[in-house]
Amino acid sequence: MIILLVLLIFFILYASWKYAWWKRTISNKHPRILMYHMISNHAKGAKFNSLRVSPNMFEKQIAYLASNGWSFYTMAEITQKRETLPKKSVVITFDDGYEDNFTNAFPILEKYNAKATIYLVVDRHDREWSSLRKAKNNSGELRKEPKLQDEQIRKMISSGLIEIASHTLTHPNLSKLNHEQKHHEIFESKKIIEKLFNIECNSFCYPFGIFDEDDLRLVQDSGYTNATTTKTGISNLEQENIFKISRITVSGKDNFLGFLLKLRHGTKGVKK
Repeated sequence: MIILLVLLIFFILYASWKYAWWKRTISNKHPRILMYHMISNHAKGAKFNSLRVSPNMFEKQIAYLASNGWSFYTMAEITQKRETLPKKSVVITFDDGYEDNFTNAFPILEKYNAKATIYLVVDRHDREWSSLRKAKNNSGELRKEPKLQDEQIRKMISSGLIEIASHTLTHPNLSKLNHEQKHHEIFESKKIIEKLFNIECNSFCYPFGIFDEDDLRLVQDSGYTNATTTKTGISNLEQENIFKISRITVSGKDNFLGFLLKLRHGTKGVKK
């Protein structure tokens, strides 16, 4: 009996730490900006399965949002309309430009008429950038992952559901670059995206979420209207700097309860 009681207490404490169900719910007047990378099934033995949300789970998440009164926006739209947004506004964002954003995610977005923003690395093919943050990450896994083709991007743009935004030219660690190199990555990526796809490129995302005040000024001076980070949380867009926007990380290791709690709190548990 004592053992069962101890186990029950342990389970309650563990669940409280893992899910932090007791945390204060953040008002739905603040939009939820969700960060995804790949929409694909987990790869056996892969290092970055946390970046892979399965298509089934992704559809479950989008279906929930669509059926529970959430309004979908792009990043350019939500920052432009931030003072007049309805409650329960959400942005789906994808980082890097993986091909499964078109093959797996886009049909689901179309099905539910859900808008999204894709942060595109311009020179993304056959490139390994994960090691630029941590040398030990140089597994070659992301280099091998298929990336979006230009024609796929054009099809998504033509739907009216997808905003193409910049994630720099090569996904560098900006903290390792000098001012001129940073300017080239930030300014030229916008210029190339606009010319290549005949669109305005208004939104930016800092690679790895790493940036300093110089980067922030360069993004603004380059003509972007907003920028996102990888800082976890729910931003108050009416009061906070729209060039330092936080996002809710949607992990491929989250169950559906974890997703729902992140919608409420911005994080799932005590630490994330």
